[in-house]
Amino acid sequence: MSIIADILLGAGALGAAIYCLVLSRRLQQLTRLESGMGGAIAVLSAQVDDMTRTLTEAQKAARSSAGSLEAQTERAESAVKRLEILLASLHDLPDPAAEPDSAPASPGAAGTDRKPRMRVLRRRSRGAPLQEAAQ
Repeated sequence: MSIIADILLGAGALGAAIYCLVLSRRLQQLTRLESGMGGAIAVLSAQVDDMTRTLTEAQKAARSSAGSLEAQTERAESAVKRLEILLASLHDLPDPAAEPDSAPASPGAAGTDRKPRMRVLRRRSRGAPLQEAAQ
């Protein structure tokens, strides 16, 4: 009986040794940096580092943009306040359409609302057109 127990114990130990050998080979294949899971983990780790750096740079840029946007908003609000004051002061002025117009708009156009026409003066260039006309 003890011989059978020793044989079974030896077979169990041999089976465990084969199982450990297979497991160690699979683990070595998994952790190879070139082709296995180790390579994928190394690539992903590098990408995470790059993304972390990019994220911190984006956060810095967003903070600076937010600061400049706040400054521009404050400037715009102060300009709006000044414009509101100017508009309020314009309401206090008398209406120019209600007052009679005593002087004509231009000396040549008495009683008319016509604006003087702009004159355009064009000059000929000196070289080529005169030579072409002479030929």
